[in-house]
Amino acid sequence: MDTPKLAARIKDVAYLEGDFVLRSGQRSSYYLDKYLLEAQPDILVELGRRFAQHADDADLIAGPELGAVSLAAATAIAAGKPFVIVRKQSKDYGTAKRIEGPPVAGRRVLLVEDVGTTGGAALAAARTLVEAEAIVTRLVFALDRMQGARENVEQAGFRFDALLTKEDLGI
Repeated sequence: MDTPKLAARIKDVAYLEGDFVLRSGQRSSYYLDKYLLEAQPDILVELGRRFAQHADDADLIAGPELGAVSLAAATAIAAGKPFVIVRKQSKDYGTAKRIEGPPVAGRRVLLVEDVGTTGGAALAAARTLVEAEAIVTRLVFALDRMQGARENVEQAGFRFDALLTKEDLGI
């Protein structure tokens, strides 16, 4: 699927207008509903394929819970590499792990994320991986709202990429 077709498809299924409060606390007149776009098999397969193009120097794929888990799984399938889920906090039962999946210490990890506004959730997940002694190769967002995510990710010392921007969607 070419970029204009993917952008149009995502906008068609996931673009909402109204008055929204974003995770960053910012208000917005539009919302890109990651669950609506990730629920579409054709979009999920294409995003996984595109994320996998950034995985050559990675041993593992990571996705922050909950929104990026399906993206990490699609990327892992496309790249033929295992993935991990980075929890916001450790669960209080079972293994009580903060990172679910294979060990990350000493391994190169590509972190995939859905929509980037300020990059806060992705940066928190990246820091969790670094604390677990992973080497985060880059953070790649499916959609960049162009509201500071790139700047914040790069200022934190990580590489930033986005598959699409709000401009690709005509926003």
